[in-house]
Amino acid sequence: MIRKGMKLYSILFGACPKCHQESMYVNKNPYAISEVLKMHDHCSHCKTKYQMEPSFFYGSMYVSYGVGIAFSVAAFIISYVILGFSETVGFISIVGTLLVFFPIIMRLSRNIWINIFMKYDKSLVKK
Repeated sequence: MIRKGMKLYSILFGACPKCHQESMYVNKNPYAISEVLKMHDHCSHCKTKYQMEPSFFYGSMYVSYGVGIAFSVAAFIISYVILGFSETVGFISIVGTLLVFFPIIMRLSRNIWINIFMKYDKSLVKK
């Protein structure tokens, strides 16, 4: 369903946005907290430079806000609406969800941000 060549593939798996052949991150595990945002400088396959300009990924903070809101709304709907818990438990589930998924939200927002500015190039795969 999700395959190389789709933006969603690069966003969900942290693959190079141009060739989808390599992970952008040094450590693929987002829960290795000391290395959660450590990225390669460029793709070893297609030589795409990930940080197009200094402070490029500051823009991903805005995306992170939206992704965090989406996770919060999902947690609240599941706990309050579907499971029928109180509003207090709904609030606690929001905080717990944000704490547990913080590394994933950070990486996901970076992946979305870089994929806004770069697109898949099929010709780079064959090199």
